[in-house]
Amino acid sequence: MTNALDETQEVTGQSTRGPWFLELGSAEGTIRARLELGRPLVLGAGVTADVRVSDPTVSGQHCRVTGTPHGLVVDDLGSKNGVFVGSARVPRAVLGGRTGVFVIGRTTVVAKAVEPDGAREGAGLPGMVGSSAAMLHVAELVRRHAPLRAPVLVQGESGTGKDVVAQALHRLSGRPGAYVPLNAGAFTESLADGELFGHRRGAFTGAIATRAGAFEQAQRGTLFLDEVAELSPSVQVKLLRVVEDGVVRPVGATQPTVVDVRVVSATWAPLDEWVREGRFRADLLHRLSTVVIQIPPLRQRKSDIPMLSHALLARYLPEVGPKRLTSSAVAKLVAHPWPGNVRELGAVLYRAAVDAPGGVIDACHVQPPSAPPGRRPNALSAGEALELLQRHRGVTAAAARAVGVPRSTFRSWLRKDPGPTG
Repeated sequence: MTNALDETQEVTGQSTRGPWFLELGSAEGTIRARLELGRPLVLGAGVTADVRVSDPTVSGQHCRVTGTPHGLVVDDLGSKNGVFVGSARVPRAVLGGRTGVFVIGRTTVVAKAVEPDGAREGAGLPGMVGSSAAMLHVAELVRRHAPLRAPVLVQGESGTGKDVVAQALHRLSGRPGAYVPLNAGAFTESLADGELFGHRRGAFTGAIATRAGAFEQAQRGTLFLDEVAELSPSVQVKLLRVVEDGVVRPVGATQPTVVDVRVVSATWAPLDEWVREGRFRADLLHRLSTVVIQIPPLRQRKSDIPMLSHALLARYLPEVGPKRLTSSAVAKLVAHPWPGNVRELGAVLYRAAVDAPGGVIDACHVQPPSAPPGRRPNALSAGEALELLQRHRGVTAAAARAVGVPRSTFRSWLRKDPGPTG
């Protein structure tokens, strides 16, 4: 094997004295292995490999991984599909520092000099895709707190799957009532009382029938308040009273209604900072955050990308037909920082699947946007949203996916008041 400088990728960094911990993520799941310093491991799909990978694109003896005090050395053993670091195929890579990522076949290998926090064994959550240590830790927290009545605050960047965690909390809670999701950023302050607490017939002009609010709909169940940071100060006060007392007063009602509702809220916003800035009530935050579950961003769980990609492409199959990723396409996906997280990954894969001729998605079809990290999608006007919806034949899910936002957010754009014209 040639070891010419221009064919070796090297990243310098801190030294380590301990073992390395490997997470190998494929469409079939995640394998974990411990790599002692100076004791190489061969990764591959064959029986002679030290760590066997269930991936048909991985060779029998694909690569050799050696841990050193100054980094991880990865040598390609003449594999068919190669070793990728970043988007480059290399015969040898020296990954310095305390974390390294490379791709073999359609499998992502994440190496860390520190054992990952959280569960290393156990099952995932209903609806959750990914078996990295980080996501198994989330699953363990959900299973531990699901049977309790305490409010839960789910925090994470946009697109990380906070709604999936909220649904899992309800499914595992044993509560017999309904799961009621409500996007707090999708209704105006004037509509908040009716959405949350409901109204009685004749309470105001146009109230021709009694309408149950979200709390009454979720009786003995779970109310999921997404984008809770978007609530206005006056609505925050009303929500605090309900969470504290378990009593709602619908608009126009003469008597309050007692409710038994588990509140799960979610936000991308740093609420501690918002409290210091006076943008969010400290007492409400204390109530909502009895239990806090933090969802890791996709860039911190790259071993889940192959499994997520497989699941997303399966979801798009009725529209675009069966598609599979090449090793270079997986490497390009793994190299991207994914500021929009799983939602952005879905949008990129959808476009790639549409653009790729035949059944193969190659690196040239994978075109992630170059938006700065942490940027949220710009809101569309009602007219722009309607035009996009028409381009996608009236399918809200497809239109929302094209711009990387939830369907609830896209629907809120469609409901916007276009304002005066003329």
